[in-house]
Amino acid sequence: MSRALVQREISAFSGGARPLSGSTADDGLQPIYAALDLGTNNCRLLMAKPSRDGFRVVDAFSRIVRLGEGLGATHVLAEAAIVRTIEALKICRNKMDHRGVKRARLIATEACRAAGNSSEFIERVTSETGLRIEIIDRETEAVLAASGCAALADPEADGVVLFDIGGGSTEIVWLDRADETRCTVRTRIREWASLPVGVVNLAERHGGRHVTPQLYAIMVREVEALLKPFFSGVGGSCVANQIPFTGNVRYGHDTGRRLPWFAPI
Repeated sequence: MSRALVQREISAFSGGARPLSGSTADDGLQPIYAALDLGTNNCRLLMAKPSRDGFRVVDAFSRIVRLGEGLGATHVLAEAAIVRTIEALKICRNKMDHRGVKRARLIATEACRAAGNSSEFIERVTSETGLRIEIIDRETEAVLAASGCAALADPEADGVVLFDIGGGSTEIVWLDRADETRCTVRTRIREWASLPVGVVNLAERHGGRHVTPQLYAIMVREVEALLKPFFSGVGGSCVANQIPFTGNVRYGHDTGRRLPWFAPI
């Protein structure tokens, strides 16, 4: 990745990020950026600083909070789930303060989109942690998911189909090969879809932990029905065969790992 591209990516990220008050880093030091993803099942944080070939992850945190537990039945975030989530977010805030993070993008996805009390939850998070979380729409989630792993796609492939399976939703993106006219992830997206099904709500809807072969078959048929419109629109199974990747998405501390969400959107 060229230095010019790195700079464009930093500028694009900063445009969607918010300043984080209260950090103690020296402004003269190399900046550290933070990205927080609050999903239906997990709370994840990555912090990284620019490196010669992208970004280097300097710290990370992940905790299963099950924010969307019971949401399908009650349509609101449960108090126990809120408490678990806020405790995890306090850890994230402490880590960001310790690293001196100045700018961060903090997002929430399907559980907060679907919950009737999401506004109250967001206000409570701000009050108790100082973090201002942005509830993103489905298209933004699909673009960010593609941004996180587009660099792993085989550069010789004409296109790839990406699946991001979350706790409350699944995003699917048909991504064209990069060229001179399609140099950002958003311009490479030919089609995208967001399905209202993930590992948490699917499991809760079909009985949870004890899954019989018959119940599993029902779950498969449900997901197949949701997938059919997307693949019918993009040409069926011939597209599904174009999914070559050069590696797996991994988060770590090695220099050169690309950090999700820092691509131009």
